[in-house]
Amino acid sequence: MKKLFFKWRELKATFWFIPVILILTSILLAIGLVYIDGRISFSKEGLARFFFVNSSDSARSILSTISGAMMGVAGTVFSITLVALTLASSQFGPRLIKNFMYVRLNQIVLGAYISTYLYCLLVLNAVKEGNDYTFIPSISILVAIIAAIINIILLIIFIHQIAISLQADKVIADISDFISEQVETLFPEKLGEVNKSEENIDISAAISSYQRRISIKSPTSGYLQYIDSEALIEIIIRNDSILELFQRPGAHLVKGLEIGLLYSNSNLEKDELQKISQKFVIGKTKTSQQDLEFSIHQMVEIALRALSPGINDPYTAIACIDNLTATMSYLAQAKFPSKYRYDEEGNLRIIADTLEFEGVLDAAFNQIRQFSGGSPAVIIRLMEALTTISRFTTDDSQKKSVIRHAEMVLNTGRQTIKEENDLKDLVKRSKKILN
Repeated sequence: MKKLFFKWRELKATFWFIPVILILTSILLAIGLVYIDGRISFSKEGLARFFFVNSSDSARSILSTISGAMMGVAGTVFSITLVALTLASSQFGPRLIKNFMYVRLNQIVLGAYISTYLYCLLVLNAVKEGNDYTFIPSISILVAIIAAIINIILLIIFIHQIAISLQADKVIADISDFISEQVETLFPEKLGEVNKSEENIDISAAISSYQRRISIKSPTSGYLQYIDSEALIEIIIRNDSILELFQRPGAHLVKGLEIGLLYSNSNLEKDELQKISQKFVIGKTKTSQQDLEFSIHQMVEIALRALSPGINDPYTAIACIDNLTATMSYLAQAKFPSKYRYDEEGNLRIIADTLEFEGVLDAAFNQIRQFSGGSPAVIIRLMEALTTISRFTTDDSQKKSVIRHAEMVLNTGRQTIKEENDLKDLVKRSKKILN
């Protein structure tokens, strides 16, 4: 079920899904309204004459005008979207194109214009005029006029959205909001009393009772996008075994690479092993559903491009550092999931490869520090960020990780900052965390 949910989320994120849904809806709407028009006759007297069409020529003219205009604007919207994607790719990195494609408004606008065009064509085909029989789908034409008005409003909103979506602060804020939502989903619990018993688990003793070692290999090359852990543990329980995983979502796999070891007392059938392999979703690109580092790398990529000599925009890099600081401050208080998964009876079933605070901290600040040489403002802000994060750390291992990064930032400053006063400022701030 979780795997189906993953596929559903990925499907909704495609650029074509919403437009296709709107197109199918417009076809059904056109058929339904034409059918209603054929069953119901309206009086064209009084106020109704201002809303309903009285002649077939007027009906054809209105529908032709709307359909032609919608198709023209759809081409314009498509062109604007491509220009926006090109600018986003060059300014923020090609990996951020997905973020712009996933914007629901862009999908709705494109789908609305195409579906309105198709709706008008279908209704136009229903207009009939003859000596004995004349049919004018008045309600359907009124709906087409209303749809045209709505599309005009959508065009204004779309242009506004495109204008603000390419601003660096808006892009960073959107990624930061997504990371915050993802962090709260993956790490919902605040750190309470640390479970020390798990640190003393003897893995060798737990697996020594199993006679067989079955290698689980990657069926194809690509990125590990998703692990259906609930379905996986059900299979492990059914076969009374233990699975040790060597990879986690975000890792790049090569066909035939060992991704885990299954400890069992029985020789599992090929079909059963295939069911286990099917619980690992492998694709050509990374996704963010179970890979927190992928979202963090998107923020880091913006900072690195801002620090490149061709752009040299320290303010954007500082904005990225500030947002990453908020994320790491939350993670310093969060309860990271255990690498050990148990069944309802308390038996160890899965030994997972999980994220750790130090690994996420490395992903957030290592590359920014490496590219920040020669930019005192960014180096100083990095030190301030680490000082803030250190105030939220809750155990010695986290504090050591933050201190290690602070020492590296200080060394980078000493090697690259030429102005003595800037270096003194960095050293002064470093004393808050290193002393």
